[in-house]
Amino acid sequence: MRLFVGLGNPGAKYAGNRHNIGFMALDRIAADHGFGPWKKAHQGLACEGRLGLEKVVLLKPETFMNLSGQSVHAAVSFYKLALNEVTVFHDELDLAPGKIRVKTGGGHAGHNGLRSIHQHLGEAYHRVRLGIGHPGHKDAVAPYVLHDFAKADQDWLDDLMRGISDGAEALAAGDSAKFLNAVSLRVAPARNSGTGAETPTEAKPAAKPATPPAPSAPPEAPASPFDRLRGLLRKGD
Repeated sequence: MRLFVGLGNPGAKYAGNRHNIGFMALDRIAADHGFGPWKKAHQGLACEGRLGLEKVVLLKPETFMNLSGQSVHAAVSFYKLALNEVTVFHDELDLAPGKIRVKTGGGHAGHNGLRSIHQHLGEAYHRVRLGIGHPGHKDAVAPYVLHDFAKADQDWLDDLMRGISDGAEALAAGDSAKFLNAVSLRVAPARNSGTGAETPTEAKPAAKPATPPAPSAPPEAPASPFDRLRGLLRKGD
């Protein structure tokens, strides 16, 4: 069994925020893979389904970001899960928009949702880090993450969500490389290298010019009267 946790803040006010990209990822997985309806459980919203051979519970904590660990701890305790069976999807300031990384363990890098999970469970869980970019100054971080994605972000955001859904089965099976490859195929699809132009045919060698005929011998000049007389004298000898 696996527990996928998406981090965010509850309510329509925050639904489109950059900070809620973890919620968005779980919503896409649930919709595409036929998970059951969302129900209140474990201080959040949860639903169940299958990804390949794995039973998976999706959890969106409703404790607000700073207290996410309370909800995750409740679910882990209820299902008696080990931390290596937990994967948390969260926004990542240190990755460019649309970039994605998978990580296990390590620090929380100041992310309040991860900080809360660390406090309740420790750090040895899996994470899917979803790049949203950095506003450029630490004082601008709070309004930046609590602001909706811009209209210009919608294309890459949709591709990212599709890729996460495509690779969800591999992630549940523990194959992070296959998961990341599925995302990459959506975010940066292979392009046809052909130009559509026909391949030029090989030039045929030019035909060798015909060998000119050898010049014929020039005609003999007509015999002079002296030559004719000399010839008659020879015949008389």
